[in-house]
Amino acid sequence: MPKGRPGGNPEIAKYGFKQKFDWDEPCNEKMTLRLPSSMKAAIKAGVVKDWQEVARKAIASEIEKATEQED
Repeated sequence: MPKGRPGGNPEIAKYGFKQKFDWDEPCNEKMTLRLPSSMKAAIKAGVVKDWQEVARKAIASEIEKATEQED
């Protein structure tokens, strides 16, 4: 016997996954970052909102600068 609501959820689009940031490709790779404990504490305290995106943008900017210097 099937479980769940018969006919499904008519408002599924309302609760579906929405991509939060616009990147050309999915952010599915992981790296480890070493930083001082004071910086980690500040991040954990919420000083920087969306710190992962801040880090991605900073790294992307540095990569862009490095590739421009090579040309």
